[in-house]
Amino acid sequence: MRKNIDIDEVTLTKLKLLSVFEDNSVKGLMEEAVTWFVAEKTKQRFNKLSQEEKEDLGLLLLMQQVDRADVSSREDIMDILNEE
Repeated sequence: MRKNIDIDEVTLTKLKLLSVFEDNSVKGLMEEAVTWFVAEKTKQRFNKLSQEEKEDLGLLLLMQQVDRADVSSREDIMDILNEE
């Protein structure tokens, strides 16, 4: 996706200097910065969740990975539950 943003001259100059030291383009540096920022905010948000909310999120992620074509019969599920 291509987006145009306005950057003041001072920040742009700093980005150009950093790009030389980092051996990366200004665009690449900005992409890395945005990726890092989003990851940090995601971590902060996750750390604010309660233990129950973390468990719910984990269950949701597992449910999204499940193969919907793989089904179990009611008897299989009841046998598993009765093993305990």
